[in-house]
Amino acid sequence: MTKYEVIIYWSDEDQAFIAEVPELAGCMADGPTRHEALENAEAIIAEWIETAKEMGRPIPEPKGRLLFA
Repeated sequence: MTKYEVIIYWSDEDQAFIAEVPELAGCMADGPTRHEALENAEAIIAEWIETAKEMGRPIPEPKGRLLFA
């Protein structure tokens, strides 16, 4: 399991739970349940990191909980 923050919410439009990873641009997944959305997000995080490595792009350090003003 990674240490990146994952935000999970229900989408009426998609009729699925959406799991967003704010620290990794464009990194998100979905699933019919919260649990499956989180599992899918974990897989997508690994793929995002692998792709970034292959492309020589920087990988942000996980900061954990993000705070909004």
